[in-house]
Amino acid sequence: MGKGAHMTQKRKILFSVSAVAVASLALAGCSGGSGGVDADGNVTIELAQWWEPELPDGELRALIDQFEDANPGIKVDLLSGPYASTREQLVAGAASGTMPDVVGLDGAWVNDFAKQGAIADLSALIDENGYDDSQLASQVQVNGATYMVPAVNFVYPLYTNDALLAEAGVDAPPSDRSEFADAARAITESTDAAGTAMPLSLETPSGVQNQVMSWLWASGGSMLKDGEPDLTNQGVVDTITYFDDLYQEGVFAPGAFTMKEQDMVEEFTNGRVGMMVDSLAHLNLIRESNPDLEFSISALPAEDGYDGKRGIPYASWGLGISSSTEHPEEAWKLFEFLMSEDANSQLSSMAKAFPGNVDSVPDFVEDDDLMAKAFEIYQDGYPANEFTGLPVAEELMRQMNTQFQSLLQGDISVDEMLKNTQESWSAEF
Repeated sequence: MGKGAHMTQKRKILFSVSAVAVASLALAGCSGGSGGVDADGNVTIELAQWWEPELPDGELRALIDQFEDANPGIKVDLLSGPYASTREQLVAGAASGTMPDVVGLDGAWVNDFAKQGAIADLSALIDENGYDDSQLASQVQVNGATYMVPAVNFVYPLYTNDALLAEAGVDAPPSDRSEFADAARAITESTDAAGTAMPLSLETPSGVQNQVMSWLWASGGSMLKDGEPDLTNQGVVDTITYFDDLYQEGVFAPGAFTMKEQDMVEEFTNGRVGMMVDSLAHLNLIRESNPDLEFSISALPAEDGYDGKRGIPYASWGLGISSSTEHPEEAWKLFEFLMSEDANSQLSSMAKAFPGNVDSVPDFVEDDDLMAKAFEIYQDGYPANEFTGLPVAEELMRQMNTQFQSLLQGDISVDEMLKNTQESWSAEF
């Protein structure tokens, strides 16, 4: 696809959190970061992330070597660890003003780090460096300023079991809500499997984000208004009502209230669930666990009659820059390199994920039909996850999840569920 075609597909995702007053952060002249300058005048900067352990051995280092070759005088020290310990390291660095120069970020951390003044205002740097930000697929903002740019995105399409659909007399994956409901009923009634599954564990409450609210975003809807909770709008009401109706019809796999995402994946892999919304990151796992399983992936079903661009839920490896770096120019050069068309193609290829640069094309779309299909879905829609950039994002999911479970059990109405959640969320904002 040519550059022009890519440009029409891009859509910036702007998450503003109006309750948070964030001062514009000037990079120059701040102290912190623990890179340095050696006797030969080489500047060493640090890139802290959890990506290297999740990638094939040596591949991230090889990419960074390309950066060093193109930028004599700059060395990059990779600080790599598991996701949880990277988060702890960054939280400690944010508190002490010693955050590494360039940082891997999760969207759920952005609000807190921006509020603390620990990460730089990238909008200011984009302007300062005359950078063309139309090449970025999305940006995560707080109060109208960008603090994180997704380097690669892992999307959540609809997975459907081909054999179960055929057995139930359904000839194609559903593309709207009515078709999905019909298919879920047909699978439940005419096979030994459940139509679909919903992981609603309170322990890991991301099911509310990935498997419930994602259906709102797929139809262009929003749960926010001017950066504040707006949970009683018609789009949210319709989405929650839709799932309540389906749940009461018994098309969900048993044990939804304690089910985690990995449990759902296991049920689908073993042919006990016909359809699920899940991360593309699990594609290879499903194939390895059950090589005989034939399945398709497609865009999330939208509201009946909706013909606009579809939001597609995603999780990201995000990039940010420390506000306390002593080497702002070098840090920016590394940021710019990682988001460039060529380097971003390489990074997304090794991660089996989708690029944050709209002109990058990962190599796996050439030789893997399902990945090619997923890439098409990604390009036709836009990355959508409104929990990214919100304060205490995981706690907000848990609050909504608790109310959702009460609704499904018949203890409260849809209106009560959303009113209660609106009140508890407003307190957090």
